[in-house]
Amino acid sequence: MEEQAFVIALVGLLGIGAQWLAWRTGWPAIVLMLVAGFLAGPVFHLINPEAAFGEMIEPMVSIGVALILFEGGLSLDFREFRKYREGVWRLVVIGAPVAWVLGALACYYIAGLVWPVAILFSGILVVTGPTVVIPLLRQATVQQRPAAILKWEAIVNDPVGALFAVISYEYFRLSVGGATLFDVVPPMLMAAGLAGVVGYAAARMIVWAFPRGLVPEYLKVPVLLVAVVCVFVLSNGIEHEAGLVAVTVMGVALANMHVASLRSIHPFKQNVAVLLVSGIFVLLSASLDLEAVRQFEWRFGVFILVLLFLVRPLTILISLLFTTIPWNERLFLAWIAPRGIVMVAITGLFALRLEELGYGDGGILIGLSFAVVVATIVAHGFTIDLAARLLKVRGETRPGLLIAGATPWSIALAKEMHDLKTPVMIVDSSWQRLKSARAAALPTYHGEILNEATEHNLDLAPYQVLIAATENEAYNALVCSEFAPEIGTDSVYQLGEPGEADHRALPASLRGRALFASGYGVNEVSERQMAGWIFRKTKLSEQFDLENARESLPDAAHMLLLLKPDGQMRFFTHATAPEPAPGDTVISYSPPRQKTVDEGANKKPKPQIA
Repeated sequence: MEEQAFVIALVGLLGIGAQWLAWRTGWPAIVLMLVAGFLAGPVFHLINPEAAFGEMIEPMVSIGVALILFEGGLSLDFREFRKYREGVWRLVVIGAPVAWVLGALACYYIAGLVWPVAILFSGILVVTGPTVVIPLLRQATVQQRPAAILKWEAIVNDPVGALFAVISYEYFRLSVGGATLFDVVPPMLMAAGLAGVVGYAAARMIVWAFPRGLVPEYLKVPVLLVAVVCVFVLSNGIEHEAGLVAVTVMGVALANMHVASLRSIHPFKQNVAVLLVSGIFVLLSASLDLEAVRQFEWRFGVFILVLLFLVRPLTILISLLFTTIPWNERLFLAWIAPRGIVMVAITGLFALRLEELGYGDGGILIGLSFAVVVATIVAHGFTIDLAARLLKVRGETRPGLLIAGATPWSIALAKEMHDLKTPVMIVDSSWQRLKSARAAALPTYHGEILNEATEHNLDLAPYQVLIAATENEAYNALVCSEFAPEIGTDSVYQLGEPGEADHRALPASLRGRALFASGYGVNEVSERQMAGWIFRKTKLSEQFDLENARESLPDAAHMLLLLKPDGQMRFFTHATAPEPAPGDTVISYSPPRQKTVDEGANKKPKPQIA
């Protein structure tokens, strides 16, 4: 009991610690988690998952993978698919079989595996997996279309690759008794279809029950998680690995039924996915047997190179022939194909079954699968930014500013930030209010920012800071609370300070962070904007620090933010003040300067303030 508790605690510490270190350093989190697990397991022997959990480790990992796939399915909206369907359906319908065939040839002729093992393992290699692709896309800055295609391919091809493996295994198992492909494949496809129906039916039941109040709010997340596990286990009872199809269908179905009551669980399911990915990666890498590593031969290294530089590129180029997808995007897709948890978990399951059937190469698959995972994660994790930049598919690299509400004040701020090369987007539901922003050649979006359609029609990935600046403070608070889980509580701002002393005001927990240390509200900035107040920018240096900048401004001026050389924005609020450094630019809001004769006579040379 104590050993199991220690393993759980250490796995959590290593997994989340690796995620935090990745956030601080920009290194791929998956690589750090693999290294952490490998060091804690086979190197230093701090944990031994098999000794701690025994036979329970396989169902634990399987259920974790099912929950991760379900969470990934919840992010697949058909409105996004309709925009990028040309690439997505080809990579699923054409790409998966092509990858299976090419992978089998590489496994047999390069890795030296016998045909049955080569065919089964190449089916598993089709899996790229959301557990690695989505964290890489979150870490990198990739344009919307290639990022969406990679995400859809990863989530949809997970159950497809598992089905390829199941079909291969069942055929080789039953062919001893004289079974043919026709005897094996149709029942497998029927089982997968039935599993999909089970997943869709479960989604329908949830959609029917939740809005009718049949499940209280505090039980919705537990009911959903238990439903996913039950659907997975029930479908696996129909056919091995069919549960992956069921939970993926369930997630995609729920995502496209647009149930309002499910929006509140999105932050929770994202947190669960992060915990599961962290824990499973550490557990699997800690379970690696060094004997399997010692079985690694030179030809396996050549096989991995062929997989990276021949199989994947040919799969993409064949699948996307005669499409309108630009060649630079095709080449980017041809390079990015990391493998992860699902591949290792499925390989471990079938390696044991192949040995039972008498195929000696089955035992090699576990070490080979880990080698593929490590090689692809390291290769793609450390080069995705470089590849995106070289192939010109990189998205906006400087942190962007998203402004909700087109008012004279917000338009003036957007223009100032736009002039400083900060990506800016003003969102408003009124075409008339956006008129001034369009006249100033500022990027705008006409629509309701809280509408789900905005999330799919407008790429929000480049914007790391949100300012809600409409004339309605309650609506601003609603916008901030809606975007806080996605952008970050520390990165959503609104005008006016929390009314902690006034019990009738909105509490601070429901609001965004207050702009300005003075706590200017909507009415205050509107009055000052009408009085001619303007935004000014001042560059700091070794000789001209923040105090000098304050002295150079009118007494009534207020500093709004520091803009770092890399584009990071740090705001002055009533609660915190950013640390200035040479090279930073101070953005302040001040009244028009009134020059006097005395001021002109006594004025000292100072940096130019715009």
